Amino acid sequence: MTKTNAGRFFDDYTLGQVIRHASPRTIAEGERALYHALYPMRHALYSSDEFAISVGLDGSPLDDLLAFHTVFGKTVPDISLNAIANLGYAQGRWLQPVWPGDTLRAESQVIGLKENSNGTSGVVWVRTCGLNQVDEPVLDYVRWVMVRKRDASSPAPTTVIPDLPDAVTASDLAIPTDLDFTEYDFSLAGEPHCWGDYAIGERIDHVDGVTISEAEHMLATRMWQNTAKVHFDATHREDGKRLVYGGHVISLARALSFNGLANAQMIVALNGGTHANPCFAGDTIRAWSEVLDKAETAAPGVGAIRLRLVATKGDSAEFPLHGADGKYLPQVLLDLDYWALIPTNGDSVH
Repeated sequence: MTKTNAGRFFDDYTLGQVIRHASPRTIAEGERALYHALYPMRHALYSSDEFAISVGLDGSPLDDLLAFHTVFGKTVPDISLNAIANLGYAQGRWLQPVWPGDTLRAESQVIGLKENSNGTSGVVWVRTCGLNQVDEPVLDYVRWVMVRKRDASSPAPTTVIPDLPDAVTASDLAIPTDLDFTEYDFSLAGEPHCWGDYAIGERIDHVDGVTISEAEHMLATRMWQNTAKVHFDATHREDGKRLVYGGHVISLARALSFNGLANAQMIVALNGGTHANPCFAGDTIRAWSEVLDKAETAAPGVGAIRLRLVATKGDSAEFPLHGADGKYLPQVLLDLDYWALIPTNGDSVH
């Protein structure tokens, strides 16, 4: 009897199927330290208990993307172990902070299926929910993945493509209880720019760059317990290269965005995202952001800013996104649309 698991293939999914993912994981301060060692993270709210307490929280929560990667990693053995590519994200919301000592697990439901015209693969849409040790949802999101078929002769399922909104509305953003930016210390946060200083349509070049090494991206991917073969097994791709996990690129770009967006403290929604081109060790990542929208919130001194974060590879972040054919140019690695919380003008202390 075979006891090993080759993972699910496209023909193993059915619409409405619910998958409970192994294994729950307790996250401690060690994960925070390693996360901040892997990425040049400097946002004050995630670096200092005292700063977090000064804005109404009980202490410094764990980085939003650390929580996202942990939940995402739980899903990989069941959703994307045999993936050709992780295609995109939508409708993601961080519902409450994750604290050191919390235990996270994940559940996913299949909400869409479409076989590709080649008959050898298909796209699977899943809605994933991350829950803590008392079964409270801490985040949820939709993603879609291209997965190989186990048997090319198996019949195609009925095509169902979920209707997903372009963005999470500002009124649906979950603001942490007691968050209060009215006494926000801009000098400790690192920049003076607040909600009122950003204009819709403004672009910010984040200036800095980071060159990825094999060791760091594989260490990061192991940390999230992401087992996708393309990240570790060089024989799994025709070019003999290990593909850098897209979450690694997301975290690098978010860290780079500190230069110009130091006060965009908390990510609260993921409106959409595309891993436009593959990333490999040796690539140098740069980033820029565009302000897409702004909204007020009910929390004192707290505004919401919708940002488009673009990561590119090469010497400059000043690439256009698309070529004449409408496709992403090869220099573009990531196109991410998210909402973050930022202090408003209000009575904040400059």
